[in-house]
Amino acid sequence: MNFSLYIAKRYLFSKSNNNAINIITGIASLGIIVGTLALFVVMSVFSGLKVFSLSFSNDFDPDLKVFPTKGKTINISNSQENQLKKVKDIAVYSKITEERVLFYFNGKEIVTYLKGVDANFTKTNVVSKNLFNGEWLSPKTPEVVVGYGISEKLSLGLFDFNNPFEVYVPRKGKAIIESEAEAFNRSKLVPIGIYAISEDLDSKYVFCDLELAQKLLEYKPNEVSAIEIKIDSLADENTVIEKLNTIFKNKVIIKNRSEQNSTLYKMLNTENIAVYLIFTLVIIIALFNLVGALIMMILDKKGNLKTLFNLGAEIKELKKIFLFQGSLLSVFGGIIGLVLGIIIVLIQQKFKVVMITSTLAYPVVFSIQNVLIVFSTIVLLGVLSSWIASSRINAKMLD
Repeated sequence: MNFSLYIAKRYLFSKSNNNAINIITGIASLGIIVGTLALFVVMSVFSGLKVFSLSFSNDFDPDLKVFPTKGKTINISNSQENQLKKVKDIAVYSKITEERVLFYFNGKEIVTYLKGVDANFTKTNVVSKNLFNGEWLSPKTPEVVVGYGISEKLSLGLFDFNNPFEVYVPRKGKAIIESEAEAFNRSKLVPIGIYAISEDLDSKYVFCDLELAQKLLEYKPNEVSAIEIKIDSLADENTVIEKLNTIFKNKVIIKNRSEQNSTLYKMLNTENIAVYLIFTLVIIIALFNLVGALIMMILDKKGNLKTLFNLGAEIKELKKIFLFQGSLLSVFGGIIGLVLGIIIVLIQQKFKVVMITSTLAYPVVFSIQNVLIVFSTIVLLGVLSSWIASSRINAKMLD
């Protein structure tokens, strides 16, 4: 067995004659355990909050979305549609049109997005399953489904035939406008459903039939704003993207879920990094106790170190004793802290002990990635602290 490691284990598991050293070592061990526990639990909580936040957009956004590289529309030919249908990795695709327009109801108005969708739209996401009231629209009708936020702002109800819900879309062209009729394409809509997903999305969209939206926006039948695609669960995303680029001759932009919500993903990742750095700083402060404990241990064992030095042990071997001792203390403390943290996270997942509301438990996610990050952080900082403390041993001290 390695000489330095053998001595380090003896020092680690045996009590010192000096009670002060035993107390400081205990405090250092407790600091490592609590720091590891806190870091893991907090990272699990933020992982849960990230999954919870993304669940709203994931319900709404497709796996892949095809955008035009120039302008607002994609011209999709019958040949390209046939090729899309033949791609085995594509479960279903939906053609959509999307534009900011003016809506008017009973003296109130709002500017938001009109989104025309085809019959396949409900197969690419679960918006139709998040209806707060009413039902999903039927194709080739003036029926619409509005967000809960929009219905609140306009005081809009369902099937209100006394007060028409109207949409105004600016007409194309550069001619001189002499009347309101020349300036806008106008249509009366029939709200038959209200969806509720998240505060932002509930105030963003009014869904209507694709043909109605194309007519209002003066699009041709083969013109769409984007194509939303749901891929098979076992399909390779990059392979599907390559096939789509081939079909559209690299004249489109294809985005996956994270790219469609790049700002949200960046914000959540930044929060995770910030929390990790803050709690790592707390652990660094706690590890000052480890440095102090090892230095006091070195001073307490100074006589033994002199004896070992006189018997032929090299300075670097004596340094390794306390390097190994501090590292082992960090490893054992990290393991205990992680085990306690994992138990707390699993209890919260299983029994929902901490609640945000009476029906919503505080979200936590157990992740092997978090386990590895926390354990690596503790071990790395523990080794660094032990190296700093062991560097105090030199020939001058033993003289």
